[in-house]
Amino acid sequence: MPTAEQRRTSLEPLLGRFVVGAFGLAVAGWGASAVLHAGGEPAAVRRARAALVAVVAIGGVVLLARGAAYRASVIFGALAASLLFWWSRIEPSNERVWAPEVARLAAIRVDGDIVTVENLRNFRWLDGTRFEERWETRRVALSALDSVDLIAVYWMGDAIAHVIASFGFGAERIAISIEIRREADEAYDAIAGFFRRFELVYVVGDERDLLGGRALRDPVEDLYLYRVRTSPERMRRLFLDYAVAINDLHHVPRWYNTLTTNCTTAVLSHARAYGEGLPLTWKVLLSGYFPDYVHERGGLAADLPMSELRAKSRINEAARAALDSPDFSARIRAGLPAMAVGGGGSSRPRTGSVGDR
Repeated sequence: MPTAEQRRTSLEPLLGRFVVGAFGLAVAGWGASAVLHAGGEPAAVRRARAALVAVVAIGGVVLLARGAAYRASVIFGALAASLLFWWSRIEPSNERVWAPEVARLAAIRVDGDIVTVENLRNFRWLDGTRFEERWETRRVALSALDSVDLIAVYWMGDAIAHVIASFGFGAERIAISIEIRREADEAYDAIAGFFRRFELVYVVGDERDLLGGRALRDPVEDLYLYRVRTSPERMRRLFLDYAVAINDLHHVPRWYNTLTTNCTTAVLSHARAYGEGLPLTWKVLLSGYFPDYVHERGGLAADLPMSELRAKSRINEAARAALDSPDFSARIRAGLPAMAVGGGGSSRPRTGSVGDR
């Protein structure tokens, strides 16, 4: 009967082969997905590279099955090093043929109290997919900033939402939507979003464009609008932090990432920058629950249970009805909870615009 020492010695090779095999399969799985989905190359080239990764991985597994754990580990190590070298050389760019909706990068200049927003998007939506392209320059007074609203857009159940921040400068509103910067021939792909396929863009736009267009889409996207509870000073700091990120993209393009750098994690990052101690939570990763998370921490202005607040905050019908109205932003807020409170949540009319062109 073998002793305990003998049994331990006989298991060590098996354990080593298991570790090498697990490492190799993890490298091959990640690598094949990365080369198949990453941007910058034609689809045929990506498929050929993914097939090569699979062939190399199979070779390593065959060696491992024959007991050649050392040779297999060398192959898997070389594969990992090659993939990491290739991965490190994939750079985001501002020089691509972009889809019209994200063709221009916004810029925000602050000169004393005057804020100038260039390349503000104000498309006129004819239906959920067709639009008339319009880009504008607007000016607002920073001192007029008196509200921040959180908009959550749902299109695939309660767990996933797109989050938009809207800043109220009295009667003037500027919405900011953090999105993928899609090329003209690309469609959004959540899996590809993990693998350096899409650049990041901050779309700065008119609410009629960013919300009204979504309200027309089929299948329906559900829009919910909530007033954020915060101080005027923090509103300004939050807006200016957004402005820094928006301007930086002109010089340093960034990758979008489905998990780590998206519309919700970026909003959380900006909120932290202006002084809110918001820890990372699964309700940020599952972005549909982000409004619930903000509500739990006292960040939404209405003192209602979240289920009741959500039921009263849907704006689809109001957005469609007001699409051609000059007071679109006021009409979609009519009757919503906490839209007429003071102290950082005011929606009382006060002109914040100091001129457009």
